[in-house]
Amino acid sequence: MQAFSIRTIIGPLIAVVVGMVMVILDSTIVNVAFPKLQQEFGSTLAVVQWTFTGYTLALSAVIPLAGWMTDKFGAKRIFLTTVALFTLGSVLCGMAQTIEQLIIFRIVQGIGGGMVTPIGMAVIYRLTPSHKIGEVMGVLGIPILIAPALGPVLSGWLLDYVSWQWIFLINLPIGIIAIALGMKWLPAFPQGEVPKLDTLGMILAPLAFSMLAFGVGEGAVDWTSTRTVVALTVGASALVGLIVTELRHRQPLLELRVFKSSDFTRGILLLWLVQIALFGVMVLFPVYLQTVRGYSPLDTGLIMLAQAVGSILFTPVGGRLFDKVGARPLALIGLTAVSAALFWLSHVSPEAGLTMLLLPLFMIGSGMGLIMMALNTHVLNSAPRDLVGRVTSLTTAAQHVVTSFAVAGLTGFLAYRMNEMTMNVGLQSIAAAYSDTFLLTAILAAIGISLTLRKPQLLDSAVPTQGHDTNK
Repeated sequence: MQAFSIRTIIGPLIAVVVGMVMVILDSTIVNVAFPKLQQEFGSTLAVVQWTFTGYTLALSAVIPLAGWMTDKFGAKRIFLTTVALFTLGSVLCGMAQTIEQLIIFRIVQGIGGGMVTPIGMAVIYRLTPSHKIGEVMGVLGIPILIAPALGPVLSGWLLDYVSWQWIFLINLPIGIIAIALGMKWLPAFPQGEVPKLDTLGMILAPLAFSMLAFGVGEGAVDWTSTRTVVALTVGASALVGLIVTELRHRQPLLELRVFKSSDFTRGILLLWLVQIALFGVMVLFPVYLQTVRGYSPLDTGLIMLAQAVGSILFTPVGGRLFDKVGARPLALIGLTAVSAALFWLSHVSPEAGLTMLLLPLFMIGSGMGLIMMALNTHVLNSAPRDLVGRVTSLTTAAQHVVTSFAVAGLTGFLAYRMNEMTMNVGLQSIAAAYSDTFLLTAILAAIGISLTLRKPQLLDSAVPTQGHDTNK
């Protein structure tokens, strides 16, 4: 029998990576374009950021469907279909005439791309022996971390030398390549019995997540406003209903029973804190570089590349070390580096040299490289193996939801701090508002250091593989 190596699954791995790169790239490719989109559509940052938040919320809304859709139609067919829909949404974004249209078409993108990552990760996980999971996930983790970091570079070049429309239209050739590779290399797994669709969960999940994200964003400016109170009330009510529904359903969209594992719970909480820190920088720092420091979009993208370099160097290292030492030491070292770098950024003055920007960005990328795939693998290993497909959907959806909360909340907090400084509208006061926001992300990342991890104690799978709603 041939020994396993990366070459054994190189075809499916490349197909999945290309699809994931395209989807993940669009998580940050608009960030550098925020100032341009504000100018192009005559809008505010609080409105323009919904091109990001709406996209990530749409991702999270359909991700839980990945398990059911895979059971019914097969992983290969759904992977190819969603890549095609994402590509169509990208073309529509490039044709948008108003900011409202762009937000709507970004939601279409999110609906198309939401299942690509969880299905792709589940396919590779099923093709990989358990003793090689860390190494393979380390390779797979490179696009997950690098694509968001490279997005600003590509976006900056297109904004400076082509047009803003091409930050979306560029997905057309990438999407065609991903579909061609997927048709050739992705295996067709045997399909099991298709569970009943959790319709109520499918309705409550996007309602809860979108309302809570909107409420968090509004609350960062004014927690007592009518819009904030209504949004949080509706979102919280829908969330309670969602939790009750999912716990009573034998084949829920979101497999919440895995939270019985304290290892899983600690791991996913730590992942959420990492997501907040990562995307707090990925979304707001490019805007800071252009509005406070006066850099062009391309220069901004090149500066953000320092984070990608750190990820490139340390993501494979994190994957290999995970197989030897586990997630705990990697999380401790990585989070310490990220927290220190964010604290550093919060104290950088508008006159500071370029090195004072590049070094903390490199530290953040390096820390994330050590952390992300180790934590993702730790979380997967904390759940029953036969539920990996559904747990992947849960963890990926949760990360996108938390990212939406983070961006909406941090953008709102930034607007609030800027409004408080309206009596002193100079560059120093604007820079101070950004510094306060970066300090907040540093504190949140530091909190994660207190969440200790241990080697997962696997749960016995108590969730039936067949059957429907227990209410019947």
